[in-house]
Amino acid sequence: MRCVLLGPPGAGKGSLAGVLKENFGIVHISTGDMLREEMNKQSPIGIQIKELMAHGSLISDEIVTALVKQKVRTDTNLAKGYMLDGFPRTIQQAVALDRMLIKLRQPLNFVLYMDAGKDVIVNRLIGRRVCRQCGALFHVKNKPSKKLNICDLCGGDLYQRSDDNEETICKRIEIYENTTKPVADYYAKQEKLIHISGEKETADVRNDLIRILNEKKSD
Repeated sequence: MRCVLLGPPGAGKGSLAGVLKENFGIVHISTGDMLREEMNKQSPIGIQIKELMAHGSLISDEIVTALVKQKVRTDTNLAKGYMLDGFPRTIQQAVALDRMLIKLRQPLNFVLYMDAGKDVIVNRLIGRRVCRQCGALFHVKNKPSKKLNICDLCGGDLYQRSDDNEETICKRIEIYENTTKPVADYYAKQEKLIHISGEKETADVRNDLIRILNEKKSD
């Protein structure tokens, strides 16, 4: 099973990734994690990424595509399949990904698009809290920690990201609508796009996903 996760920030792609990993045993490939890993390793491409970020420059399609290609071609843990999160973000990246996977004879099976309204996303992200130590996510209403501002998993401090404010969130949604949402149309034309509601509880998302995938198998 090879798939892409799409959806605006805060739509619930993390929860969806957890459902896929738990129920189907496929690997979650986050381009953000890969970029941070390369920077931590101080690899040649990691140094280049760090310099670009330090100057506020965007990471080029070529760099991100090269990292994904390297991961897909060399990681033996991907035998059962994988989900790409954070890539592709543009039509150009989607076309490059298709070409790469066709050469590897590993085309995408489907693309999961998480739908969520603007109000839901804003409320969800404003209440989000992140552990400084392990990165675990909590929410002041939907998933509060047992102790105020203390991580249940490692005891680290919880904090609110500086960009988790209404103005910034709305700008991020606008950028997404202008750049990444057209990618969904690209995959819709290939009849690979599957819509999942990001406004439901995780258990309901799980049930919807399993039902849809079972229907796909029987087609």
